[in-house]
Amino acid sequence: MPEKIVAAADGLLHVPDEPIIPFIRGDGTGVDIWPATQLVLDAAVARRGKRIAWVEVLAGQKAFDETGSWLPDETVASFSEHVVGIKGPLTTPVGGGIRSLNVALRQLLDLYVCLRPVRWFQGVPSPVKHPEKVDMVIFRENTEDVYAGLEVEEGTEDAAKLIEFCKATYGWDIRPDSGLGLKPVSITGSKRLVRAAIEYAVRKGRTSVTLVHKGNIQKFTEGAFRAWGYELVREEFADVAVGWDDCGGKPGDKILVKDVIADIFLQQVLTRPEDFDVIATTNLNGDYASDALAAQVGGIGIAPGANINYVTGHGIFEATHGTAPKYAGQDKVNPGSVLLSGVMMFEHLGWQDAADDVVRALEATIADRIVTYDFARLTEGATEVKTSEFAAAIVERLGAE
Repeated sequence: MPEKIVAAADGLLHVPDEPIIPFIRGDGTGVDIWPATQLVLDAAVARRGKRIAWVEVLAGQKAFDETGSWLPDETVASFSEHVVGIKGPLTTPVGGGIRSLNVALRQLLDLYVCLRPVRWFQGVPSPVKHPEKVDMVIFRENTEDVYAGLEVEEGTEDAAKLIEFCKATYGWDIRPDSGLGLKPVSITGSKRLVRAAIEYAVRKGRTSVTLVHKGNIQKFTEGAFRAWGYELVREEFADVAVGWDDCGGKPGDKILVKDVIADIFLQQVLTRPEDFDVIATTNLNGDYASDALAAQVGGIGIAPGANINYVTGHGIFEATHGTAPKYAGQDKVNPGSVLLSGVMMFEHLGWQDAADDVVRALEATIADRIVTYDFARLTEGATEVKTSEFAAAIVERLGAE
C-alpha cells in the first residue's frame, strides 16, 4: 500500500516499503533516460521486497505546454509534502526568459546542499591516465552566491540607481554601461554547508574536508566562507576534526580540514587527485568543480547529483547534465546521470542494498563493454546499444551475484 515518507524533526526519514515518490521526467532527452532509469530502479527495489509508487509532477517545457507555468505551485508542494523526489534535466534559456528551474526548486525548498559524488567506474573511457584516483564528494552551497539571482540589467533605471548608490556610498567607479549582480555569502549558509560536509565525512569514514574558495580576491565573501569553515571546526567538531593551521597538517586520527584556492584546486585535481576527499565550496565554484571533475571520470553523462536539506530530510535527486534536445526521442543517450542519482536517492532512503545492487550491475554492464554511443565511440571492442537496451542489460545483471 503506497504511503508517504515522513521526516522526523532531526531530519531522519521514516520510509515505508512502498513510498510515494514524485518525479519529473525532464525535458529533451528526459523522454528517453527517465523510462530507462525507472526500469532499473523498479527492478532493484523489487529484488529487496519493496516498491515505489511513482507520481509524475510537471516542470519545464512540458509543464509550460500543459499548464502555462514553467514550475507549477503543485509541483513544489508535492516535493515538499513527499519529502523525496527525483528529476531529469530541465530547460533553462540563456540570456532572458525564465531563471533556472533547478535553482528555483533548490531555493524554494531550501535544499542548501548540492551533493555531487565523483568516482570512476571500471571500463568507463576517461581523458586522464589515472581516473581511478578520483574519488571525491562535493558539497556545493546551493542557495546564495551569484545564484541568488540578485541582478539588474544594463541600461535600466535600476542599474543606474545602483551604480549611483555605489559611487555615492562607497566611492566605487562602475562603468555606466554595466549590468550588476550581488554575491551574498552568509555565516548561516556557509556554516550549515560545511557542517553537512564534516558530518558526512564522519559518517562515511572519510579522511579530509577541503574548503575551496577564491578568498585571495573576494576577501569578504569567499574569504569569509573559508574563515567561517575553520571557525565551525573549532566550535562544533573539535573532537573529530581539526583545521590545518591548528595541527600543522598532522591531524592524527581526526578528519583534516584544509583549504585551497579555487583555481589551484582545478589544477591539483588533475595532478594529484588522491589528495582530495570531501569538498565544501561556494555555489559557483561548486558548479565549475563538479563538472570539471566529472570530465575526469567519463563526463557529466554519468555524473549524479542531489539537492538536500539535511535538517528537514528533504531531497531532490537530479541529472547533472542538460536536456540535449537534439538527441531527444532517439533512444540514444546515456541514462547514467539520472540512474546514479537514483542510487543516491536509495542511499538517502536507507535502501543501501538496492543502491549497491544498481552500482554492481552498472559496473558489470560497462565491464562487458555494453554501452551507449558516448562510451562506445571511445571504447575498443564495445557493443553500442540504445538507452533502453542499456537499461535492460543492467536489469539482466541485477540478478547475478
